[in-house]
Amino acid sequence: MLLIKTQLRLFFLLFAIPAFTVAQPAEDNNIPVSTKINTIIPRKTIDTIQKELVKKGFDWPVRYIYLRAFKLEKQLEVWVKNDPVEPFRHFKSYKVCATSGTFGPKRKEGDKQIPEGFYYINEFKPNSNYHLALGLNYPNPADQKKSDPVKPGGDIYIHGNCVTIGCLPMTDAIIDELYYLASVAKNEGQDFIPVHIYPYRFDYQKSATNYKQKTADKKDLEFFNRPLQEAYDFFEDTHQLPAILVNGKGDYLVAKNPDAPKVERLKFIDPDEKKDPYAVWAPEEKVDQVPSFKTGNAALQKWLFRLTNELSAGLPENTSISVQVQFVVDKEGNTRMPKVIKGGTYELNKIIEERFEKELTWLPAIKGGLPVATKMIQNLNLVAPEDLD
Repeated sequence: MLLIKTQLRLFFLLFAIPAFTVAQPAEDNNIPVSTKINTIIPRKTIDTIQKELVKKGFDWPVRYIYLRAFKLEKQLEVWVKNDPVEPFRHFKSYKVCATSGTFGPKRKEGDKQIPEGFYYINEFKPNSNYHLALGLNYPNPADQKKSDPVKPGGDIYIHGNCVTIGCLPMTDAIIDELYYLASVAKNEGQDFIPVHIYPYRFDYQKSATNYKQKTADKKDLEFFNRPLQEAYDFFEDTHQLPAILVNGKGDYLVAKNPDAPKVERLKFIDPDEKKDPYAVWAPEEKVDQVPSFKTGNAALQKWLFRLTNELSAGLPENTSISVQVQFVVDKEGNTRMPKVIKGGTYELNKIIEERFEKELTWLPAIKGGLPVATKMIQNLNLVAPEDLD
């Protein structure tokens, strides 16, 4: 048993980064990336991307990125990390301009289908007719088994110009950002940049219902989607990529690291429906009983006193800062999405938000005899200690 576990760990360490663990064509390891990337991408875009990454706590330059797209939601996400064994962190989500075809994988030339499955970037195309383009390795080993043997189709890209027949089109400004991030990761040594294309978000009920209604007559998709959902769920629960293999029939096989630490799933906010970032918790504005700190008000005051003293100790002499924090206490009494809405600095606010989310638990608000979520606001007054010298 010990030997098996050791081999598993080695297996996942070796294959945690590529989108495929099946044999890859040798030439794909030498994808040309322009050395003049700074002349291709606008300087403003480069500065913006670098500042956004640093602001969100990422190191620069990025070393590994992972892209995943959702056809139904028309979204493409970028995940980033700088160490091969650490979990990915979400950086940014982009809107896909349009989609073509229907749900299900691409199977032949001219079917207008956007592929579904596990791919990687195999081409950087700065001279594309669609502004800039990142090529995908369709048909991949699974597609080669399942698709038309003579004309499976090809030339699938993530590109600009916002038009498509089977690709993932973005605005020119968005493809500038994606192309730049992918180029930097490639130049930092990431040979395989994985791109996973899903039909929909498997754990978002609205999408699941919509998808099932639109594919009720396509029973074969249920079998096709099983490994896709398995890979999706594993990433949602660990923020790490599973190893993807292909059997002799062209079916995907998902190999998951059983020792991967679990993480909390990110809350998906439908951009077409949830304008309020707190709306996913459906907070009540009026409640019968407001939340109370789980270990009592005296303990809350003691925690606030300790926090303000710790933060005040790092302030410059003769400095005072008033900070206002807004957050949701959910139905289970957890502190959700704390956000400094007044005062502070970036680094200070980041510490405050992290401490609120990790350390504060409550007895939830009550309305009509039932626990409900509600918003709360807490003020903090920070004053630098006096210099007694």
